[in-house]
Amino acid sequence: MGHAFQDTIMDALTRYHRMQGYNTLWQPGTDHAGIATQMVVERLVNADGQTRHDYGRDRFIERIWQWKEQSGGTITSQLRRMGSSLDWDKERFTMDEGMSKAVQEVFIKLYEEGLIYRGKRLVNWDPVLHTAVSDLEVLSEEENGSLWHMRYPLTNGTGYLIVATTRPETLLGDAAVAIHPDDERYKHLLGEFVELPLTGRRIPIIADDYVDPEFGTGCVKITPAHDFNDYEVWIRHRDMSAIADLPHSGLINIFTVDAAIRANDDGYHLIPDSYIGLDRFQARKNIIADLEANGLLEKIADHKLMVPRGDRSGAVIEPLLTNQWYVKIGPLAQPAIDAVESGAIKFVPDNWKNTYFDWMRNIQDWCISRQIW
Repeated sequence: MGHAFQDTIMDALTRYHRMQGYNTLWQPGTDHAGIATQMVVERLVNADGQTRHDYGRDRFIERIWQWKEQSGGTITSQLRRMGSSLDWDKERFTMDEGMSKAVQEVFIKLYEEGLIYRGKRLVNWDPVLHTAVSDLEVLSEEENGSLWHMRYPLTNGTGYLIVATTRPETLLGDAAVAIHPDDERYKHLLGEFVELPLTGRRIPIIADDYVDPEFGTGCVKITPAHDFNDYEVWIRHRDMSAIADLPHSGLINIFTVDAAIRANDDGYHLIPDSYIGLDRFQARKNIIADLEANGLLEKIADHKLMVPRGDRSGAVIEPLLTNQWYVKIGPLAQPAIDAVESGAIKFVPDNWKNTYFDWMRNIQDWCISRQIW
């Protein structure tokens, strides 16, 4: 219904402008829809009792092309049946030779202009599809969960801090415990250290405005390699010697691409052997049990939380530190903002421009790389 509605609007606008005497082109085209297509074909392959890895890359791509010939024809036949006034002599597919060449040309041009760069940053990682996905491909819905309150012993022997989290398995990658700089309960502990439960590692207590002193205990575990907000906190404090002197300067990746606990393959023994190889949710259960056995679990409270899931796989998305290609959006967004501010482009109704400005002025660089076949 959504496609039919959009096509009806486009058809009406095209016919209207033709009637006004404009030389109007409405060109038909189909998109290879990389991730979505791979998922559909994987399901077909799985139905035969195999996986894409059983097929191998070349054979699997051949299977994708077979499916494309069937589904692509369905899309165009539906448009024809609707009577859409497209120019069918100019039909294109995004993987056509000319189109692929154009993509390469634009990519190189943007790279040379400094608008495309490769960087190691946190991305939304889909552990089922094994790829980074954009914010638009992540659906966050409220679910019933738990808030675990854990004890982090102070290394000076005077007690412990209670840290609340919805993801206790990520404590294996903690780099610090943060408090609000004006929180009188903890100000005297700034510069001190806590022992990270179950690991024996020592991490610092730092102050940051990100912390809400009214939420939980007012103490927040900082896991910069697996949380977007924590990563921003890490950027602000990474030059502190207490952070800089940590293994990997505190950027400790604990997950594989499957979201299992990774092995100690970096020269440091940061993760206890008993957790290595466990799925993240099994690791969570084991860590909670071990915290309780060691007297380090204060309490568990029911908690509603927003859970991000991939819109195609349904898997819980994991923030993961990876090398990806990005487009600098700021320089591209500004002309679009100027066009609306000047009145060259108008929104109907007018109030929607506020939503537009909020989006465009806070837009982040766009991750354009994907790890798919």
